[in-house]
Amino acid sequence: MALLNVFDVAGSAMAAQSVRLNTTASNIANAQSVAANPDETYRARHPVFAQQLATQQQLMGQSGAAAQNGGAGVQVLGIVESQAPLEMRYEPDHPYANEDGYVAYPNVSVVEEMANMISASRSFQLNVEVLNTAKTLAERVLNLGQ
Repeated sequence: MALLNVFDVAGSAMAAQSVRLNTTASNIANAQSVAANPDETYRARHPVFAQQLATQQQLMGQSGAAAQNGGAGVQVLGIVESQAPLEMRYEPDHPYANEDGYVAYPNVSVVEEMANMISASRSFQLNVEVLNTAKTLAERVLNLGQ
């Protein structure tokens, strides 16, 4: 992998972690929201990531394990809603309570979302360090001829 490809890989990883941070923030912001209809209640969302294959290796005709192991970054395939059941709370005086007195709250675990936020933030920071290190290495390579 060329030194300049490091910038592409780290940049795509930072973009992916930004998506992860945004979905986590959205989940936390909607953790206590309710709707009149349980089908309209907010459901936790999670990004789906995939390895982005290096197009140069594919163009050069490499196949099999060589092409599969030659990642060129992270790609966000999409954002999916959690299929976990909603949290039903007994609140008979709530205006959105059903006939049994239960209100459907989102299937968001704030503790799990905070762990996701810390992990995404740390991953983003590590990729910034990778970019800084690659920049320093590139500067040193340029200064070798002096």
